[in-house]
Amino acid sequence: MAQPMVVSKSPKSVSALHEGDAETQALVGLGEFSTQELYRELLGRFHEDPDRDGLLATPSRVEKSMAFLTKGYEQNPTQILRGALFEVDYDEMVIVKDIEMFSLCEHHMLPFWGRVHVAYIPNGKVIGLSKIPRLIDVFARRLQVQERLTRQVADAIQEAIEPRGVGVVIEARHMCMMMRGVEKQQSTTVTSAMVGCFREQPTRGEFLSLVRQSGGSSL
Repeated sequence: MAQPMVVSKSPKSVSALHEGDAETQALVGLGEFSTQELYRELLGRFHEDPDRDGLLATPSRVEKSMAFLTKGYEQNPTQILRGALFEVDYDEMVIVKDIEMFSLCEHHMLPFWGRVHVAYIPNGKVIGLSKIPRLIDVFARRLQVQERLTRQVADAIQEAIEPRGVGVVIEARHMCMMMRGVEKQQSTTVTSAMVGCFREQPTRGEFLSLVRQSGGSSL
């Protein structure tokens, strides 16, 4: 798990930096300020008092929370998959469906969440079942858009075991659509990535038909 930064008290506040001359700002930038100090500054800009009881520990909590929610940047998807590859004489479809997924939208840094359905047809090797949810978490624990996340999962599996084909479908709800902007509460976004034989209608149709059998699927 990603570790929070070590916080050291800066001799200046971020506000003091803004009050300085342009040359000082250019030289110093924000690099000398800890992550927690930056969050304190944001609280002040939201017209809050960062020294009041309920907010004293908020910068520390947010720092730890964001370190966890973005820990995927520090993880290697290839290493995760290659740690559990097995040679198997099996050439039918393998599906792992209804995998829970949580991520942050890179446009507003608001959550989106849903379910991921992954399928592939082996070509001599299979992936340990627990590694597929772990792979999804690697890419989901980054600032994301759903379309890219879908493609990254498919491409990582294709690269790791070179199967006959891979299919990935994600169904998700986005807080950036639900609590701001258009404020539509019931909308679901569905994305898919099909590689190899999953681009052919019989295989694609079988995959989507099996995914629909999961209760409540919007496909």
